[in-house]
Amino acid sequence: MKKVGILGGTFNPPHTGHLVIANEVLQTYGLDEIWFMPNQVPPHKIVDLPISNSDRLRMIELAIADNHKFRLETKELDRSGPSYTYETMKILKDNNKDIDFYFIIGGDMVEYLPKWRKIDELLKMVKFVGVSRPSYSMETNYDILFAETPQMDISSRMIRERVKAGRSTRYLLPESVRIYIEEHGLYGA
Repeated sequence: MKKVGILGGTFNPPHTGHLVIANEVLQTYGLDEIWFMPNQVPPHKIVDLPISNSDRLRMIELAIADNHKFRLETKELDRSGPSYTYETMKILKDNNKDIDFYFIIGGDMVEYLPKWRKIDELLKMVKFVGVSRPSYSMETNYDILFAETPQMDISSRMIRERVKAGRSTRYLLPESVRIYIEEHGLYGA
């Protein structure tokens, strides 16, 4: 059975923290691949995406281009409405019966698991892998795996704010993504 990690998020923009998390989970659990899956509308938060889905997709492609074990999965962008993990993973499982999926979540989502749609059914479809984030508890009553990752307090919001303020984002983003943001005037660059 092939083992694939799913890293979901808005990736607005994708940053070094995303790549470190993906690589650490890949190595820790001996996964074959990590699929970066940008979501359409995360149901747990209000997001005003100031850029197009095509820009987000291109930045993910640039961010993961140098790792053959990373790939882009657009299943959630192919659907309209809120991106509920249960529905997306049901589609992925039905289309990929030879894959064991590992769904990667940060500490903020570990705390939020009781509120996920159809969480009990979802736990039968995927193995959750929790990665710690600064100032979030990793305690849960659910049977999930954990992966130690270097603590990097980087967020897409922080990067957007830095770009808008004209501050440097060097080393917070892959260089190709930083250049793309600059060349396309994203986030007020």
